[in-house]
Amino acid sequence: MNGEHHHPHPAPVPPPSPVNTEDTGAQALAEALRSSFGLVKIVMVFLVVVFLVSNFFIVGPTERALILRLGEPLGTGDKVLLGPGLHFALPYPIDVVKKIPISEIQRVDSTVGWYATTPEQERAGTEPPPATSLHPAVDGYALSADGNIVHTRAALFYRIQDPVRFILDFANATNALQHALDNALISTAARFTVDAILTRDIAAFKDAVRRRLTEQVEVQRLGVSIEQCDIESRPPRILKDAFNLVLQSEVERSKKLNEARTFENQVLSRAGADASSRVNLAQSERARQVQAVAAEARSFKDLLPEYQRNPDLFVQQRLIEVIARVMTNAQEKAYLDGRPDGRSRELRLLLNREPLKARTDASPPTKP
Repeated sequence: MNGEHHHPHPAPVPPPSPVNTEDTGAQALAEALRSSFGLVKIVMVFLVVVFLVSNFFIVGPTERALILRLGEPLGTGDKVLLGPGLHFALPYPIDVVKKIPISEIQRVDSTVGWYATTPEQERAGTEPPPATSLHPAVDGYALSADGNIVHTRAALFYRIQDPVRFILDFANATNALQHALDNALISTAARFTVDAILTRDIAAFKDAVRRRLTEQVEVQRLGVSIEQCDIESRPPRILKDAFNLVLQSEVERSKKLNEARTFENQVLSRAGADASSRVNLAQSERARQVQAVAAEARSFKDLLPEYQRNPDLFVQQRLIEVIARVMTNAQEKAYLDGRPDGRSRELRLLLNREPLKARTDASPPTKP
């Protein structure tokens, strides 16, 4: 014990209890499930929001829309069409939304009577090189009334007038409208000659195509209104040069006819002006003559009382006045009145002979 220090011994550490691995795995699994369920909830909420938002659709101011629920239109009467604004529909395939542009002008092209071209050639405005003959599998054409071949195509611009009928009554109303346009183009070409289609009656051919198309649209009740129908026709490419010569001849013929009509109008205008001038001159002369005759008639009527009072004196006065006017420049005037027995008087004038000229030595005497 002397000088020795005794340290207390530490208490013995109990051995660690054994770890339960099953509890740890269960806790980890529970934490993972809680995290997964939380993520699933977030995804489900997101999907619900997306589902609700995606089923809303907007109809523009120039559009109308209708909802097909299991293939049947939703609503009746005027309620079938949905106007501009926000609308809701069930998800596909329960509901199908059809939007119809009622104010927008639609276009349909008919190339049933046109030769084969590519979009690049159409945009560039070029044509494929002419072949020696038509290829029926790719080249379209129409037959004219005189048995000639002509290429013709049309571009139709229309508006949807009856959206419900346009959508519900046809599997594809646009195709039906194109078939009607093809029919109008081919059937009308068969009633016109090739010269009428290409040069002489182009406007009449276009009007006939439009009338035929209008009839088809009304008969089939396509629910559209036609705005414009542009038609282009060309001769077969293998006969293009010959048709150009014919066209030049037609142009020259029209030029000569116009010149002849212009000359005719000029001649008729001058003749009309000359005739009008002559008629006016004749009417003026007629008026003057009528006035002169009327004035003389009034003068004779005024002189009638004087004649009735003394006819002989009246005749003598009038005769003297007339002779004075007729012989205004005469220096001497003689008037022979009639004899009482009715025989005419004789006037004998004694005229002196030509006076004798003075005699000279150089000249012989003048004989009387």
